[in-house]
Order: sequence, then structure tokens, then C-alpha cells
Amino acid sequence: MTKELRHDSRHRCAGPLVRYRASLIRHRIAGMRQQWADYRVFLREFRRTFESTGAVLPSGAALSAALAHYVRDEGHIGSRRILEVGPGTGAVTGHIVQAMRDGDRLDLVERNDDFVARLRDRLQSDATLQPWAKRITLHHAGVEELPEDPPYDVIVSGLPLNNFSVPFVEQLVDKLSRLLAPGGTLSFFEYIAIRHVKATLSRRVERARLRGIGRLLHQFLAAYEIRRDRVLTNVPPAWVHHVQLTKTRVASDPARMVDA
Repeated sequence: MTKELRHDSRHRCAGPLVRYRASLIRHRIAGMRQQWADYRVFLREFRRTFESTGAVLPSGAALSAALAHYVRDEGHIGSRRILEVGPGTGAVTGHIVQAMRDGDRLDLVERNDDFVARLRDRLQSDATLQPWAKRITLHHAGVEELPEDPPYDVIVSGLPLNNFSVPFVEQLVDKLSRLLAPGGTLSFFEYIAIRHVKATLSRRVERARLRGIGRLLHQFLAAYEIRRDRVLTNVPPAWVHHVQLTKTRVASDPARMVDA
């Protein structure tokens, strides 16, 4: 084979590889742009509405995957109704849609105006969410405004419970319980040791509020928690609690704890 033919052959073989690498780079750049856009929105809303935002950054990949654990559950037969409460910019939503099966539908309920605008934009143009847009309903409202019939088979909550008043947390837990179908699973998270850290740095009234939330969640989880994921790679590290309300768990049967 002549030198010219060998050069032409190598050139033809290299063409698809170059195009693939260029496509991969463009995809990564687009992903980074989306991530930074989400970070900017989250940071702005954290500064403006700390009480209802509760985090400086969107949930990391490991935390998002842990929250979507029961969306990936193969035990449920048939289509499912899935609810995400407080999706923010959609970090966890991306993991939920990738675990959805044929016939599943997803409702997103978000109160924050800027987060809703960001979610609408992603549902129209984002490579992960746009293909699922016809099976997703975005509610610009608080979860307390959602109708309870029909209920949901899986509920994932990103609400910062430790930022709210004790009566409001009690109302939220009650509402989420009533939205959950028999045998359904509710998953939510809290940052590890966050109440202890806040209480150490807070005044008496704030410490009393945090203790009240701690007692309420402890009673709820002691009765119904079936699994707990420890996500040490998140910033900050977090617990993901999974509960089922079908029957009360006895004290001698502790929830399964795993590292996610």
C-alpha cells in the first residue's frame, strides 16, 4: 500500500472518532453550563429566601440517586403516580425521570417563582427532562394545596424541614402522609447533625424549635422508617429517610441503614 493510500485510510478512520470526541466535549460543556446556571439560581434564592430554600447548592448526584431509590424499585406492578415536592432546579428530578417506567407520571410541586421558571425552561430544552415533559405536570403551588385523591405511589421531598416552624413541619408530615397511597414510599432528607450544629450556635427560642422538630421526626421515623441512606459525599453530608405507612414498625425491627 502506498504512503498516500495509508494516509487517506487513516484520515477516513479518524473522522468518526474526531466527530465523536467533539460531540462529547459539546455535551460536557452544555452540562457544565446547565450546572452553573442551577448553582446561580440556587445561591440567589438561598440568599433571598433562606427559610424555604435551605441549601446553598442543588442536591449532589449521590443524594439525588438515594432520594430516587424507590422510584427504581421493581416491586410495584403497573404504572405509578410519582410526586416530587420542592424540586428546586431539578437536580433530583433528572434521577427520577431516568428511573421511570412506561405509564408512570410525575407531578412536581414548587412554590418558588424562580425555581418554577427554571424548571419550565428545562422541561422545554433540557436533554434529560424534555423527553419526559409530556408525562410531567408542574404545579406552581405549595404541597398543602394538592388534592389528595388519587394518591401517589412514590413521594420524594426536598423540603428543608429543619428550617420551618414545628407546627408547619407537623402539617407537612400529615399532608405527605395523606398524599401517599397504601404501600407507597415517602423519601426525604436532612443534613447530618444539622439540628445539633444549629442548636449549638442558636439562642434559646431557636433551640426549642429545633428540639421540637427533632422530637416530631424521631417519633415519625421510629414508627415508619424502613431504610436510611447515609450520603457522606454530599455537601454537606446527609441522611435520606424512607418511610412506609402501611404498618407500624416495632422497635426491635430497626430501619436498614446503608451508605449511598
